[in-house]
Amino acid sequence: MNHLIIGAGPAGVVAAETLRDLDSSAAITVLGDEPEPPYSRMAIPYLLRENIDERGTYLRKQDGHFDECNIEVRNGRAGRAQAVDAVGKRVKLAGGDELAYDKLLVASGSKPLTPPIPGIDHARVSSCWTLEDARKIAAGIQPGAPVVLIGAGFIGCIILEALVAAGAQLTVIEMGARMVPRMLDSTCGGLLQKWCEGKGVTVLTGAQVSAIEEADGDALKVRVDGDGGGEKILDAELVISATGVRANADFLGDGGDGGGKSNKSNGGSGVELRDGAVVVDAFMASSNADIFAAGDVACGKDFSTGEYSVQAIQPVAVEHARIAAHNMHAPGAARHRGAVAMNVLDTIGLVSTSYGLWDGVDGGDSCKLVDESRYRYLRLCFEDDILVGANTLGMTEHIGILRGLIQGRFRLGKWKARLMENPLQLMESYLAATQGA
Repeated sequence: MNHLIIGAGPAGVVAAETLRDLDSSAAITVLGDEPEPPYSRMAIPYLLRENIDERGTYLRKQDGHFDECNIEVRNGRAGRAQAVDAVGKRVKLAGGDELAYDKLLVASGSKPLTPPIPGIDHARVSSCWTLEDARKIAAGIQPGAPVVLIGAGFIGCIILEALVAAGAQLTVIEMGARMVPRMLDSTCGGLLQKWCEGKGVTVLTGAQVSAIEEADGDALKVRVDGDGGGEKILDAELVISATGVRANADFLGDGGDGGGKSNKSNGGSGVELRDGAVVVDAFMASSNADIFAAGDVACGKDFSTGEYSVQAIQPVAVEHARIAAHNMHAPGAARHRGAVAMNVLDTIGLVSTSYGLWDGVDGGDSCKLVDESRYRYLRLCFEDDILVGANTLGMTEHIGILRGLIQGRFRLGKWKARLMENPLQLMESYLAATQGA
């Protein structure tokens, strides 16, 4: 059996290793389009804070690991997929080679969105997505230097901590009405903003960069609209864009309009796409039975809603990868129940989380506990007597319990009323739901 994996991130590496465990004789090739060995993007902030060196970002740190596993890894141009011929079961690479496959896994992840801002292509503007980006940022930050970060979403807030640690004079610009608007409600997002401002970060919400212009020397001028006033002009030695990501699947072809509808690719793959991501079934297979997908590039079932969406978080990518590998080896061997949306974010030492339907459901009840002086927040959302979502800030002791209750869809009965009165009775509620107490 000849397995080909496009993508050398966590999903690609875990899938390759799982396939090797399942079949000692299969040919396994992993394609990565960057020159470095397989690494974790989630480790880049730690690199910027100098907690680790570049080798610390590598997914497998032992020299010769992939050779010992008999897994071929191609990097850079030699590993960049350019097109997929699903009929001929071949992948064309940017370097000119073509590789045949029996089963193909698309685990190519996502790539940063580039906002349509004049000047966004300036040499002193960067995303923070690759090791090459990290090198550029590290070289451009001096203690006390003014830096502008565009975007206070999940990725932006991870980068934020590293920039503060590097001594940057940081201004964050977020288009939404609060920080991390796709993860935190207004109270939670507002408390997070207050926390960041207390650490010396300027946060402008409801604001938008209209242009980035070159000033004298190496400086930049960043024009900002909104934030309850007229135009602001900010000085910056470096601008970092963290305005979101999209599935990295251009090599499959995209015949859609990005409007959320399913569509066939117009490339040689012919697989079904939705918003540019590969639609997968419970076995992580695409509309082509020999092509699978995992991670940020996979549009799979959401556990809470039953709808199809991309869950761009590393634990989901790893789960996808294991399931896909089992089914590439033996069709029907493993099923995916759907990904539970779960985000855990550490922002300058303050941990925030969201689970499931964290913003509630129509007609559902919710309760919350707020301690602004200690930056502690807990909100629970119910559908009937089932916990379906939660937000927390500054509270990490209930992470496993919250996920267990939401994923288990336990009926809480009288314990729902008790939680509505005191949301801190989560442990007691969990024991009652799981052990019949």
